[in-house]
Amino acid sequence: MVVVMKERVTTEQVEQVIAKLVEFGMDVHRSTGASRVVLGVVGSGKVDPRLIEMMDGVHEVLRITEPYKLASRTFKPEDTVISVGDLRIGGDEVIVMAGPCSAENEAQVNSTAAAVKRAGAKVLRGGAFKPRSSPYSFQGLGEEGLRLLRAAANTHDLKLVTEVMDISQIEVIDRYADIFQVGARNMQNFTLLRELGRARKPVLLKRGISATIEEWLLSAEYVLAGGNTEVILCERGIRTFETATRNTLDISAIPIVKQLSHLPVFVDPSHGTGRRDKVAPMARAAVAAGADGLLIEVHCDPDHAMSDGAQSLFPGQFDRLMAELRIIAPAIGRSICLEPVARRGWAR
Repeated sequence: MVVVMKERVTTEQVEQVIAKLVEFGMDVHRSTGASRVVLGVVGSGKVDPRLIEMMDGVHEVLRITEPYKLASRTFKPEDTVISVGDLRIGGDEVIVMAGPCSAENEAQVNSTAAAVKRAGAKVLRGGAFKPRSSPYSFQGLGEEGLRLLRAAANTHDLKLVTEVMDISQIEVIDRYADIFQVGARNMQNFTLLRELGRARKPVLLKRGISATIEEWLLSAEYVLAGGNTEVILCERGIRTFETATRNTLDISAIPIVKQLSHLPVFVDPSHGTGRRDKVAPMARAAVAAGADGLLIEVHCDPDHAMSDGAQSLFPGQFDRLMAELRIIAPAIGRSICLEPVARRGWAR
């Protein structure tokens, strides 16, 4: 349930309500809106809402009917905006995260980071630990890959998002990355999600390939329930009967999730389609549909990439896409990086 406090509630009154709820065996998550303090109440204890309604400072008590409590709009009507340094995710600006699928070597990481920065990306994406369907595929460089990605991000003034696959990797990735990424295969790795709930860095949570929207939001709930309020949802395509693309990118999920949840919603058109020629059209559609950001694979030589080359854009293609997004975003009341592009004319 949600306890909405009165506008001029005192700190003492809020603490008294929290203490009473804890006495009943509930966990309480506090959210401060524009004018009111809101308490999200979850747990296996039992509490009579009428007892809470009668307490000093309480405006009303609402039941949350959705199985996900802290991720719901009922708990927090306002959009969540996540700050990573000077970067604001979920605000008016559409944030673009771009880079190679995998860190391969210093030259590849640095040149790609330079290219996406020039085009207007704010976050470098890249994998050091790669979950691959085949055990014989390239599995990533591990911590050496993290060093390369962090160095390139620092050089080009970018934040860094990279994937964590296992609890044992959290500590090492935490030393290098600004944002943890949970891939589609781990969306329901609840042990991992619980541990990330104790982390104090944002978590970008991708939708599982066969997950419903409710299941996706319940996975986010695991992180939120652990105390980490900084969750970014990422639609990356689901498995359907269609074989023309790698996955079916569910653009309709964007407005649906935005209605159900206060969390920022990103879209990954690279994994969503698996085809380089389809990435730009789906990225444009995602921004038009209200996405708060994009996650896009870019490689300076994708034809020779060690993983996912077929869905990676050439820098010139990414440059053109960013120019197109600068036209689309203002049409729906959003903005995107307006820094001038310093270099054009890539081979492709």
